Amino acid sequence: MSDNIFKRILVGVDDSEDSLLALKYAIHTAKEDDSELFIASVLESNEMNVFEVLSKDFVHGERADLEKHILDYKKLAEAAGVKNVTAVVDEGQPGETIIKTIIPAVKPDLLVIGSEARKGVKKHFGSQAAYMAKYADISVMIFR
Repeated sequence: MSDNIFKRILVGVDDSEDSLLALKYAIHTAKEDDSELFIASVLESNEMNVFEVLSKDFVHGERADLEKHILDYKKLAEAAGVKNVTAVVDEGQPGETIIKTIIPAVKPDLLVIGSEARKGVKKHFGSQAAYMAKYADISVMIFR
């Protein structure tokens, strides 16, 4: 077992290739260091059109799909041997929500994220990853 520098690891996932690399690293590190692992994803309401946002059924369905998907990642981590895994789903802008809501609630030592988003204009600029690296008050590892 290596020296356990990070006791609580938060990984942000969105199904991008970079995000999945971040998840694999977080799972491996959490297992090796016997760390707690928090797998988080954020439902982006800005990716929905006005009719979708106004439809509670649509938003509820999108959130339920995301929660199911995150639970699949949780099962993957548990199957890999991580003992303490928690799935977290929230809504809003991913970078801001992770920095202002999830990190204060979870209190991780390390944030692991991918460099590019799954879709939208942010995919090309990596602005969410840059935002989190700039404003997180913990160590941040960005995968590319």
